Amino acid sequence: MSLEALTEISRHYGSDSDYVIAGGGNTSYKDEDTLYVKGSGMALADMVPDAFVRIDRKALDSIWDKTYPAGNDEREREVLADLMAAKKPGEEHKRPSVETTLHGLLPFAFVVHLHPALVNGLSCSRQGEAAMREIFPQAIWVASINPGYILSLEVKKALEEYKRKNGRPAEIIFLQNHGVFVGAENTDKIKELYRDIMTRLKGKVKRQPDFGNESRELPGKAGGDKGGEIAETLAALARPGAANAADAASGHALFLSNNEISRLVENSDSFNPVSSAFTPDHIVYAGSDPLFTRAGTKAELEADWEGHLKRTGRPPKIVALQGLGVFGIGASERAALLALELFKDTVKVAVYSESFGGPLFMAQDKIDFINNWEVEAFRTRMAMK
Repeated sequence: MSLEALTEISRHYGSDSDYVIAGGGNTSYKDEDTLYVKGSGMALADMVPDAFVRIDRKALDSIWDKTYPAGNDEREREVLADLMAAKKPGEEHKRPSVETTLHGLLPFAFVVHLHPALVNGLSCSRQGEAAMREIFPQAIWVASINPGYILSLEVKKALEEYKRKNGRPAEIIFLQNHGVFVGAENTDKIKELYRDIMTRLKGKVKRQPDFGNESRELPGKAGGDKGGEIAETLAALARPGAANAADAASGHALFLSNNEISRLVENSDSFNPVSSAFTPDHIVYAGSDPLFTRAGTKAELEADWEGHLKRTGRPPKIVALQGLGVFGIGASERAALLALELFKDTVKVAVYSESFGGPLFMAQDKIDFINNWEVEAFRTRMAMK
């Protein structure tokens, strides 16, 4: 019965874009012996009881008795190996969420971790911690830290300190530049806690994003030749391994504009609030380095693309064209569409953050960690299937 309840709440939030986009978020249920957790890269909206990964709780808890290497790569490899070894027989073909250790730490039957834009307007803002302590005095705030073992270790310490001070476990944990964890003994309580979180935040934000006049078609003012040439050039550049638009096979470049985006692409200064990454999910699907360009010709666009490659070492997933709008770039139509959806979420977060001191991007070392982390590379591959 509880596994069915886990499935229901997973699909409940997974089908609501105010809470979940693409493969974001994860959920779990634990009984005495087993932790049932969403698999990495799977979509909450599509979950069925058999899709959860069964984890041996004793084996999972034994991770905290080990000492791991200090180096990021070696440490995360060893932790991942121990996590995979904690799967119960018959689960060999599944890969548990990277945040499984975190789910195991929270002393509740049900745990739901989500990244709503409204929440991240708080968690990705300059005054986020102070605002959280005012709005949610019963919650824990965890400063920005690399996901995986190090994050779980920091949360473990915070949970222990909270319980020592308050005599009870914390039900809500806000993670800077990441999202929120909520734990409870039943799913009705989970929903009650999330409703309260969203209601309180809605009462604090000064304005909502203006997505009026939204268009997925290149506007006529771009000129048929100019607009078409830019879209075709970006599609060609999006092909895996493409060095320039002369490479034959094309990828995909999908256009998006609305009132909010139009204001953002007026110039490079106006684009600053969305010029980097707020959370790991934004990096996975929309990249950490959008390209802002004034290019009006194929040659200028190719030159800007090449400069971006040299500067960042990776092609952009978002290209913003001054005075026009943004393009989601991908080797597949799905990848390009997801880039746009997560960029739109970036815009929401930037707008909501205005109410809490303005936007705060992930630090560069945290961005580099995600870009080079095998776990997120796996999640990206799963999401694009």
